[in-house]
Amino acid sequence: MSRPDPAWSMTECGFDRDRASYHETVLTVGNGRLGTRGSLEEGHRGALSGTYLAGVYDAHDAPVIDLVNAPDWLDTRVEVDGLALDVDSAEVVDHERTLDLRTGLLHRSTVFAGPDGSRTRLTTTRLASMADRDLCALRVAVTPLDRAATVVIVTGIDGRRHNLDRLPHYPSGLAPPPERRWDKWARSTHLATAARGVTGDGETGFLVADTIDSGIRIAYACAVQPVVAPDRHGWLSEHGRVARRLEFAVAAGATVVVDKLVGVATSRDPGTTGEPLGRATATVAAHRAGGFDGAARDSAAAWDLLWRDSEPRIVGHDKDAFALRFGVYHLLIAANPDDPTVSIGAKSMSGEGYRGHVFWDSEILLLPFYVYTQPRTARALLGYRYHTLPGARELSAEHGTRGARYAWESADTGREECPLWTPDGTDRFWTRDEEIHVSADVAYAIAEYVAVTGDERLLLDAGAEILFETSRFWVSRLEERDDGTLGLSDVMGPDEFHSHVAENAFTNRMVRWHLTEAVAVHRRLAETAPDRLAEIAATIGLTAGEVAGWERAAARVRAVADPDAGVIEQFEGYFTRRELPIESWDDNDMPRYPRGYHHFNLEDTTLLKQPDAVMLMYLLPDEYSPATQLANFEYYEARTLHKSSLSPSIHAIVGLQVGDATRAVQYFERSAYVDLDDNQGNTAEGMHIAAAAGTWQVAVHGFGGMRRRGGRLTFGPRLPQRWERLQFTVRWRGHALEVDLGHTESTFILRAPDGVREEIVVAGEPLELLAGHPATVKTAPPA
Repeated sequence: MSRPDPAWSMTECGFDRDRASYHETVLTVGNGRLGTRGSLEEGHRGALSGTYLAGVYDAHDAPVIDLVNAPDWLDTRVEVDGLALDVDSAEVVDHERTLDLRTGLLHRSTVFAGPDGSRTRLTTTRLASMADRDLCALRVAVTPLDRAATVVIVTGIDGRRHNLDRLPHYPSGLAPPPERRWDKWARSTHLATAARGVTGDGETGFLVADTIDSGIRIAYACAVQPVVAPDRHGWLSEHGRVARRLEFAVAAGATVVVDKLVGVATSRDPGTTGEPLGRATATVAAHRAGGFDGAARDSAAAWDLLWRDSEPRIVGHDKDAFALRFGVYHLLIAANPDDPTVSIGAKSMSGEGYRGHVFWDSEILLLPFYVYTQPRTARALLGYRYHTLPGARELSAEHGTRGARYAWESADTGREECPLWTPDGTDRFWTRDEEIHVSADVAYAIAEYVAVTGDERLLLDAGAEILFETSRFWVSRLEERDDGTLGLSDVMGPDEFHSHVAENAFTNRMVRWHLTEAVAVHRRLAETAPDRLAEIAATIGLTAGEVAGWERAAARVRAVADPDAGVIEQFEGYFTRRELPIESWDDNDMPRYPRGYHHFNLEDTTLLKQPDAVMLMYLLPDEYSPATQLANFEYYEARTLHKSSLSPSIHAIVGLQVGDATRAVQYFERSAYVDLDDNQGNTAEGMHIAAAAGTWQVAVHGFGGMRRRGGRLTFGPRLPQRWERLQFTVRWRGHALEVDLGHTESTFILRAPDGVREEIVVAGEPLELLAGHPATVKTAPPA
């Protein structure tokens, strides 16, 4: 295959054990159905390999449920004259791996040397197919460079997998060497092998495993295809593993190639019938004739379509351009448009951080990217919230409230999965009890999706029921105040440094918005789809009188301060908290914790973890005057520590929104490079997928100034000086809009059937677009 374009390549040069787990994360391959970390096929000491299947969770012998580390489809061992080719057994002379973002292929080339100095090149290419999400493929090639040799390749499926569980304790000042980084972790076991072996024709190996607690059956089938017939071959079957052993006599300089096709199926796959093993075997059979090359070709074609709709382009700054593209790659491999029962965890499927749990990030940070570029995927992600609505109802009932309350950390059922305590057992997580704004965040995402796509069908199928049931929760959770208003006590806003607060401005305002939106949707459906509305009402026992009650409750929800009176008090009593100045900044020019302080002892100060009141300026920009937005941004900006990877992107967008671009580039870099440069030091645990989406939002909504306002798309570009142009495509109500923004002029092309017209707003002026006709306008930024 041709060498990937450097502008589209994430490359590892040389093997550095200290950086191995970092590269395992950033070189993840996936297709939304699964993600496989970029571990070396043969493994090594200190590796943290993993394949994660969307929606496959299990809680057996773990404190809370895990996204299961599923069987390893890469499992490969190569020996040359008895020497194992791995970084622990042989000398690494040369090593390079390249992830081609354009095609999703991960290429690897390593030259090993034995004790006698003889060298062997090992090359591999792997993919998780975007054309058939049940298919993975691996090509292994071995070349003895100096002399003839006996080459043995053993490759198959390994089901002996575990999840990391509890953090180890090391004495103060003692850090483990990289080869022991994960050794002292407690581990959870989630898989029990149910069957392994070879099909009757001897051509396909298989392994079947069950998750112990959740009872999900996982089946892998693999066909191992040597390009040239081996001298000896046979299948190996051992506890939890099946593999094919191939032995070749190879001349000096000659290359032996072995391909492996792997089919994956589970008992939870929606829209499927038949046993998982039969489906996995059928997947392999369907691709056997085309082999690895056919699988790679089909997947690359699917990737072409994804990039056509999703590629953002920065002209003038190569590193920024790559960072943006890199983030979009990881967004594209994190979501599956064909499965409306799963969402995206905080680390996507690139690692075990946060145990694969789903947070509010999915709706507020991630969903906008999919809504504007992959609306079918966005609909599927919202489908997850409908799929888990029964769990949200159960959670609400447990807390003595009505309707549905979404969990702070959700997995397969919608029940609360947030741990009670930090991994070391010293601090209590109050987020599970108090960060209830997530229910309003889900409602907000539904409204955004419908407004951008025009897909009212979502409301009829799922969205309206979610809005109504969560509105019931809010009305039953709101508390009567002495002044006749309704409020909320013992809550936590997005700023997680402050717990047990009352009248959190963000939560209260979003509750008012939520109830108002639910009433508006009910009225709209009463006019446009009365029969379907009646069905929903009958199903959940909803009456017109109850809806009228929501409207009355919305009007009574307490506001901590008048929206146009200046700075909004983050919560009742916030302004009386102790001012603690930020005194130092890290190498990324981001605030450090004041000396002696950390996440759990800042309750009595005014310091914030991440935007809270400022988040309102981002989500509801039309609700606040420019002066109020600016006042709140300036006040809280000086008190925000940005100890969440989603924080910088929101501050960048709101800063640009209020005309303060002072730190916008810095915040863009902090978000864009959080994993590329590992600037938080924990990329080894998985991607900060919300930061990847936040980076896209900074580019499009921030520097591009694209927002949805008054039923139209509006643009107010304000590009960094180091960018010449920003180009991207968005979907707007079923049509594609190509956007090319510059410092002084911008061009827009509506891709739609002939005769279609659409009005947008650019730099405050309406612009009518006619399908297929470029429109160029002056877009000089404000002084």
